Amino acid sequence: MPLLGGVRPPIAALLCTLLAIAAFSAVGLGTVHERDVPQAVSDAEQQIAADTAASVATSVTARATALRRSAASVTPAAGTTPAQMMKSLLPARPSAGRSVQGGVLLVPSTRKQLAAGGEPVPLSEVDVTALARTDAGDIMPRLVTTGDAGPRLLFFAQVAMPAPGRNKDENADQARDLDEGQGSGRRTLLLVVSEKVLAPQVYGDGRTGQLVDRKGQVLATTATGGPARAPGTSDQALLAAVERAANAGSGTVDSSGSLLGDGHDGLRRVAGWASVAAADDKGLTSGLGLRLLTFRDVPPAKGGPDYTRFAIVVAGALLVIAVLVTVALWRLVQRPLLRLHLSAARLARGALEPEARKELARPVPDPAFGELGRTGRALESIRRQLLGETGPEPALPVRRRPGVRSVVVACVLVIATWGVPMLFLVHRVQAGKAVPAAALADQQARTEAAADRVRQVLGQSYTDLREVASAASGQSRERTTEALRRALAGHPKYRSLYVLDRTGAILTRVGEEPLRTLVHAPTGSGITRVNTSGRIPSIAAYAQIPSAKNAKGAAPAVLFAEIDVNALNSLLSRPGLGSVWLTDEHRRVLAASVGFQAFQPLPSQGFTRLVARTEAAPGTVGSPVSAVLHAETTPGAGPSVAAAAPLAQTGPAAALGWRVVSAEPAAALKLTVYQAQARTMLAGLLALAAGIACLGWLHIVVVRPLRALAGCAERLAGGDRRTVLYPVHHDECGSVARSLELLRQALADRGRGGGADLVPVPAQSSRCGSAPGS
Repeated sequence: MPLLGGVRPPIAALLCTLLAIAAFSAVGLGTVHERDVPQAVSDAEQQIAADTAASVATSVTARATALRRSAASVTPAAGTTPAQMMKSLLPARPSAGRSVQGGVLLVPSTRKQLAAGGEPVPLSEVDVTALARTDAGDIMPRLVTTGDAGPRLLFFAQVAMPAPGRNKDENADQARDLDEGQGSGRRTLLLVVSEKVLAPQVYGDGRTGQLVDRKGQVLATTATGGPARAPGTSDQALLAAVERAANAGSGTVDSSGSLLGDGHDGLRRVAGWASVAAADDKGLTSGLGLRLLTFRDVPPAKGGPDYTRFAIVVAGALLVIAVLVTVALWRLVQRPLLRLHLSAARLARGALEPEARKELARPVPDPAFGELGRTGRALESIRRQLLGETGPEPALPVRRRPGVRSVVVACVLVIATWGVPMLFLVHRVQAGKAVPAAALADQQARTEAAADRVRQVLGQSYTDLREVASAASGQSRERTTEALRRALAGHPKYRSLYVLDRTGAILTRVGEEPLRTLVHAPTGSGITRVNTSGRIPSIAAYAQIPSAKNAKGAAPAVLFAEIDVNALNSLLSRPGLGSVWLTDEHRRVLAASVGFQAFQPLPSQGFTRLVARTEAAPGTVGSPVSAVLHAETTPGAGPSVAAAAPLAQTGPAAALGWRVVSAEPAAALKLTVYQAQARTMLAGLLALAAGIACLGWLHIVVVRPLRALAGCAERLAGGDRRTVLYPVHHDECGSVARSLELLRQALADRGRGGGADLVPVPAQSSRCGSAPGS
């Protein structure tokens, strides 16, 4: 019967696995080389470009939405002229400091301009007639060029005008234009607003940000730590490379990337780019074809370690260990067990087959080691008993001596001498020295950008709420509630809108149940935290509702808009930034990109001390900082690259004293030293796992059954003829157990004087070839 399993598969698997791990060590560590610009810096530049592109897209969307909301909220009275309507929708004098440069109110079907303000609006590239057939919410902004004035963004909104009367002073052509298509007393016109392309806001000293169109032309440029480059003087080779990369990845969801420019003056240019369009290509910016390019010059890394020699040494050491362990197991376990298997089968044939009687004349080789030696000596005693040379020989008491188990344990220890240092000792990285200054600066820049995103949302919420408060001035409770419902529908980030009197009582409310715990209504307008306990932190914008002109002495009222904390959480979450927290002036968490409990402190004292470093002299908001926090300052998290920044330098949120804190595990950065550390640890872990698994397998299928087999053989040699031996496995140990059972039957027949086929009923049975107690 062929043998299944046994001693050979575990040993062969161990050898093959260790050889594979040695090859992995040689290739995996030998291919780790220091780059002049670490991959972590390139990836951070890509993420900075993506963050800035997202901010640009949010800004464009907010401007388009604000225009539509403003146009929809205007309810002109009968007799209002287009010029009066235009004046109410646009500032009187668009200036260079404002984004709005001009506007025009026209009849879509005829392109007839009824009123205009500011600079002329370039409409030559716009099919106004087609826009008339488009729903108001589906009209996308357009990017057009105006020659010397520079590029312009066009925003569109539909305006409802009352049907004109037939005044004698009214221009007949204008009245005819307003009468065309007149329905139920109102007329829909198209408002087109021209805004200049604002330069992107970038952070980090020495970084330049450029907004580029689909043709590769630079539309706007911002530089930090120096003057901005004029459009047309940028690195054309870099722009061309970005254009090629963007076209190659135009069908992917993640439309961003990083590039390395040429070196100059001992520096290397690293650039990141990202599409301003939304990832799903369904946002208001999807048709603009804008891309955001950021770049800066960094010093190249010098004197990095070379891991090739180390890879060869450790792979060779593991190769030697694999050979030594395999040879030891072959000589001390596999070969003796196979000889024992053959010897037992030979004795069984000699005892049962008369023509093979001569097989009993050959002595059984003595392995002279552990359980194999005990089994071999027991077989030799049985052979002599079959020949009549001796009688039963009781086994001597078993002393605790090294056996096959000791060989297996020794092999595990030998493998551990290679795996444990690789896992715990070799290539340990000191995070403070390993993280380059550029990576620290990038973490700080991205943290400032995250703070700016939150500031923009809070500032926009405050501005929009003031408009709602102005619209509610002098209105009845029913009209105020209706205005609040419209505001809530138009602002998804609001969770609740309500009006308080001066005692803090709610006069009217829409949306969810307020989370506030304020007792009295505050004075003025701004942004505040409206609760200090509970399951959900609540941040709100508030504005005073102006009293009506004819309502002297009326009690003041305050309009509150509680902002959904999930909207803030989503602003803080960005790829590659790690964990981000928004904290109040007492360093309690108000929002985070990870799970948190309301008003909990920062996770460790290291973050608290980092936030303290952002604080400046009284009366100032402070400045951003970054540092590498070591494992002792962040228990359970390991070293991390952390940064903290004030929420706002100006605006309604500046006086709050809030901070944005971020932390990315240093090991997550794509640095060469961490890559080498990870691969070294992986090799050590694989070696230990392979040694334990394969040698544990060998212990289960060979060592434990062999110990039981040695006991059965010694009892049989000592005169036990009544215990039937049952083999368990079809391997070497099972084969020896079957041979022992045949020898037992032969010895039992010999003891009865040669009674041929008489097999006595056994008093007990034993399963040889399995572990004791199995």
